[in-house]
Amino acid sequence: MKRVFIIFTILLFCYQTYGQKPRARDIGIPFNGTPGIYNAITDVKGVEVGYSTIISGIGKNILDEGPIRTGVTAIFPRGKVKKFSPVYANWYSLNGNGEMTGTTWVTESGFLETPIMITNTNSVGVVRDAVLKWYVDTDWYRGEDWWYTYPVVGETYDGFLNDIYGFHVKEEHVLEAINDAKTGKIAEGNVGGGTGMMCLGFKGGTGTSSRVIKAGPNEYTIGVLVQSNFGAKKNLTIAGVPVGEELKDTLNYKYNAPPKSRRQEGDGSIIIVLATDAPLLPHQLKRVAQRIPLGVGIVGGRGSNGSGDIFIAFSTANEQAFNRDDVVEVETYPNDQLFPVFDATVQAVEEAIINAMIAAETMEGINGNKAYALPHDLLIETLKKYNRIEP
Repeated sequence: MKRVFIIFTILLFCYQTYGQKPRARDIGIPFNGTPGIYNAITDVKGVEVGYSTIISGIGKNILDEGPIRTGVTAIFPRGKVKKFSPVYANWYSLNGNGEMTGTTWVTESGFLETPIMITNTNSVGVVRDAVLKWYVDTDWYRGEDWWYTYPVVGETYDGFLNDIYGFHVKEEHVLEAINDAKTGKIAEGNVGGGTGMMCLGFKGGTGTSSRVIKAGPNEYTIGVLVQSNFGAKKNLTIAGVPVGEELKDTLNYKYNAPPKSRRQEGDGSIIIVLATDAPLLPHQLKRVAQRIPLGVGIVGGRGSNGSGDIFIAFSTANEQAFNRDDVVEVETYPNDQLFPVFDATVQAVEEAIINAMIAAETMEGINGNKAYALPHDLLIETLKKYNRIEP
């Protein structure tokens, strides 16, 4: 108990002093691989992330009034300043009970031409429309007098906590997320599109992580961002420990929510965005995206019938690859050297999901529905029990 007390004293000091929430590594959870400076998707040079977080009201759900627990996340592969600067990309769906707009053209063309936006299930349309309007207002296509585009917008369902049929995400929130986009350290937990989400029986939300790998003389970064809202508590596994089973009777929304809630264990979704500066071509990015579910599975995801598990991967390398008129030369990454990329992908996905849960705080939403944060003290004791954290 003495070690647990010391850890929490340090974490409390850091949070009060620097305003930073603890992350999985801060409480001693072990992971494989070497993270980047920020251990975030923003370790990939140029990537920017922004949020709009919408929280108001408490008590009974009144349609159009709330309570509101939702938001928007914006991810720019090369930042806002570069405007129209397509990147090689591809995507994959483990289970398709969800939505990510624009992905058919990503596969067909091999390029992601837009930022990636993430929100709640019922707000995909308004986010898509607001992004299009923002393109017009900011001359995203840099003077082209004829263009068309398909904004990429993913979603997960926050209707357990949020007045989702009140349609509270507006154009102003989309613009707030876009304008907030930046590099460096980014917030996790109950922020952006992840505000009202749950994960593996506890409060979930937004999480991120990264890995640095070497390929010959070169060093590359793989970063991921998750909007995590999936899985059954009984399957929650952290550092190889069956945490869900150990904490099965602890703060379970299934037993604390009002009887009229129809949410079943395993329902939900997860959107994962992967960025890398390795010079991967679209077919290779498809292969990378297909490895993302392995990281989801490590922590307890099963791709259930009620889950939308949708993943997109892009490369910021080959900046001049997109050209409407001329033949261009690009760098390619050898297939025989892809295993470190695959391995880093799985590692970063695993940690990003756990980071989302560690940063998330208990949240009460509509009709008294409550999603409880994963209790750090009990988690540490459980990991110590299995000798994953030193006494």
